[in-house]
Amino acid sequence: MIAFLTAVFFLLITPGPGVLSAAGVGTAFGFQAGARYITGLFIGTNLVALAVVTGLAGLIVANPMIRTILAALSAAYLLYLAYKIATAGGKIAIHAASRAPGIRDGILLQAINPKAYVVNTALFSGFVIWPNMLSAEIAAKFLMVNAIWIPIHFFWLWIGISIRRLDLADKVQKRINFAMAAALVIVVVLAIRSVYLGA
Repeated sequence: MIAFLTAVFFLLITPGPGVLSAAGVGTAFGFQAGARYITGLFIGTNLVALAVVTGLAGLIVANPMIRTILAALSAAYLLYLAYKIATAGGKIAIHAASRAPGIRDGILLQAINPKAYVVNTALFSGFVIWPNMLSAEIAAKFLMVNAIWIPIHFFWLWIGISIRRLDLADKVQKRINFAMAAALVIVVVLAIRSVYLGA
């Protein structure tokens, strides 16, 4: 069980689409928008985990064409989020910016995020805890993953909000929003590279 919890922690704490976009939404749009977005990510990640447990994800991950389509949709959506964050503007422009990403956006990101399927497959099919009690093990894993997932995502949101609260000049805030967006673009590039080059 310790190995499982350690794997969950390190798989979730490292920068990826979910946590980076949560921090970016916090920086660009504040706590309420960030909390709504994290709610969507939470629902989405649990739907993906449910797909893994029921075997649906196995069909998705095993099919190269579906995996490529998901990777392309995920990349396009992350670029869209990066654009929203980058163009949120400074302190004054934030409230006048276009709609902040919300619950629907978080669910959508997880639904098309190939990494979400791979990570959940590793967690739910590996790390056998109770070999003779599969239902209890799955329920326990859902509880443990979510107990770690929630504070980690709110930690990243807090990082974004902390940057926002520094009351920086508009020009500096715009640069930070742009840096957060650039980090998401880097995630997109790395994801595309892993899908097409296997690196």
